[in-house]
Amino acid sequence: MFVGHYGVSFAAKSIDKRIPLWLLFIAVQFVDVLWAVFILMGIERVRITPGITASNPLDLYYMPYTHSLVAVVLWSGLGFVWYRMIYKSTNFAAFLVAVAIFSHWVLDLIVHRPDLPLYDDKYKIGFGLWNFPVLAFALESILLFGGIFLYLRSSRAVSLAGKFGVPVFGIVLLIVQAIVFFGAPPTSSSSAALTALFSYLLFAGVAYYLETKRQ
Repeated sequence: MFVGHYGVSFAAKSIDKRIPLWLLFIAVQFVDVLWAVFILMGIERVRITPGITASNPLDLYYMPYTHSLVAVVLWSGLGFVWYRMIYKSTNFAAFLVAVAIFSHWVLDLIVHRPDLPLYDDKYKIGFGLWNFPVLAFALESILLFGGIFLYLRSSRAVSLAGKFGVPVFGIVLLIVQAIVFFGAPPTSSSSAALTALFSYLLFAGVAYYLETKRQ
């Protein structure tokens, strides 16, 4: 899953306005941010295999440190402790950040082929919705705009950009998702990792800007 993760960011922000939206954007993709870094470092591995699923050409055959269930539980716990200490937040706010991190694995489970290990590189599972591109795209759209709806309902615009910026951003994200699903595959594993890392940071930056336009 890609842009559907951001629906969780918007939903969590609607529950606790004190958590920065840009941070929630990083939190829901934190597992993939680490994945991109680990791919570039050679710690985890991926192959570009067009056709391995109907909508995603990535053969994610070795990612025990980022995408195993045990690893994600640990990363979520680390996120809880980090946010609680750095932001001097309530336990509830830190819990929401941890949930945002953990939600990545839950949503990935729905769309991935069986490549998500339960621990280490063993007992891999995945429901395989990526083999049904229309359904997968619909799910991404529903999650994204469901979260956006909750966020818009819980805040108010203080400028024109605040009124229209988030819905337009949502449409742009869906266009990016369509390119990922139906466009040309990455040329290499490193290019896939670099593109992903750049996208996550860029989208978090846009979220930071848009949040300043709403209260």
